[in-house]
Amino acid sequence: MNKTILIVEDQEDNRRIMRDLLTSGGFAVREAVNGIDGVKAAAEHRPDLILMDVQLPGIDGYEATRRIKAMPEMQQTPIIIVTSYALSGDDQKAYAAGGDDYVAKPFSPRRLLEKVRGYLA
Repeated sequence: MNKTILIVEDQEDNRRIMRDLLTSGGFAVREAVNGIDGVKAAAEHRPDLILMDVQLPGIDGYEATRRIKAMPEMQQTPIIIVTSYALSGDDQKAYAAGGDDYVAKPFSPRRLLEKVRGYLA
């Protein structure tokens, strides 16, 4: 069975790039366009990995990550924060929120796919 990845990203272009990359890599993809829907989708679908944007409508990606990691059934699910926030210390905010990894946009599609595969191996 394919591993499922949840993409939580409000920008359609970014979702399309990640969706195309992941589906071509053999993964099933679910999508959410804001933090609240991302938390709901994580609880409902229990994906194998989550790619989380930070700047989202409603609640930001840090808060969505905290809420997802607070669910006992989701504590072991890797969350990779994928964000255009690449300032000093932003990676630490991602880890403090419960993120397992941090990728700055623009990202190398090959490197992101390698990270995803590494977590799901």
